[in-house]
Amino acid sequence: MTDPISSHPISSHPISSHVLSDGDTQVTVLSLGCAVQDWQVAGRRVVLGYDDPEAYRENPGSMGLVVGRVANRTAQGRFTLDGETWQLDVGDGPHHLHGGPMGLGKRNWRMEPEGPRAVRLSLHSPHLDQGYPGAVDFEVRMSLEGATLTWDMTAVPDRVTPVNMAQHLYFNLMGSGTVRDHALRLAASAYTPTGPDLIPTGELPAVDGTRFDYRTLRRIDEADPDGEGYDLNFALDGTEGPAAELVAPDGMRLRLWTDQPGLQVYTCGFLKPFASPWPGVNHGNFAGICLEAQAFPNALNTPGFGSILVSPDKPYRQVTRIEIAQG
Repeated sequence: MTDPISSHPISSHPISSHVLSDGDTQVTVLSLGCAVQDWQVAGRRVVLGYDDPEAYRENPGSMGLVVGRVANRTAQGRFTLDGETWQLDVGDGPHHLHGGPMGLGKRNWRMEPEGPRAVRLSLHSPHLDQGYPGAVDFEVRMSLEGATLTWDMTAVPDRVTPVNMAQHLYFNLMGSGTVRDHALRLAASAYTPTGPDLIPTGELPAVDGTRFDYRTLRRIDEADPDGEGYDLNFALDGTEGPAAELVAPDGMRLRLWTDQPGLQVYTCGFLKPFASPWPGVNHGNFAGICLEAQAFPNALNTPGFGSILVSPDKPYRQVTRIEIAQG
């Protein structure tokens, strides 16, 4: 049954919230876009956010959201499926970005708290929503165990259709200031370079000898001394252990595990002030870093990037875990 709350892109229905808590970690989740509004470790905020939940109805930077149906960019907002061309809603110039202007992150999901450490959010997306074929039932279960937050995301369609979801949190492990003094490690030996419109070229070069080589822990300002920044998908090696680690100057550490093949690293080159952030925090370039587990961008139009098509018999699932703790 279609959820009357969720079926309207930006519903006037009140935004619900639920706080997950375990030990010295507290995470505030909103029904609007499954947003993580706040994440605190021993009283320190480690993600960027807005102090008013109503700001998430617009939220031009997709801050804290779960994005989709298809995260990242699809060139010209077009793809072909079984000989039929589908035109998606666009908003990033001529391209489709993060599921469209009224994608999953702009919806008010149905929220069902499951005690102090878990919450379940669900949403029905009808046929032709943002131009996509097929109706899809989405579910995101977020659970906190100790210092680790897990996203278990599923999508069950009524026909073959593309799905590629991603969490879009902006991390700053010091709470404010720049993330250029953070050290980053990625289990990624290759990356997907892009053209000036940030659409991948289809190549998959090695990171060796480039500013994209984070196979060992490396300060961002040392790897990128000119401050060019990053908005790029890395091809994960799929090895055991964390796919990514981020370490603040004082030792606060993030570790990320995922079953996805790619990780978009974005250092806020397009983040502008919007609404009211948490006190003492400015939103701008290098104010945070996004680590978005995903399938490869523009996979619908790039042979060799892997299929993101799902079906009633083979629905979508992603499990991503992020731990943030001192030391």
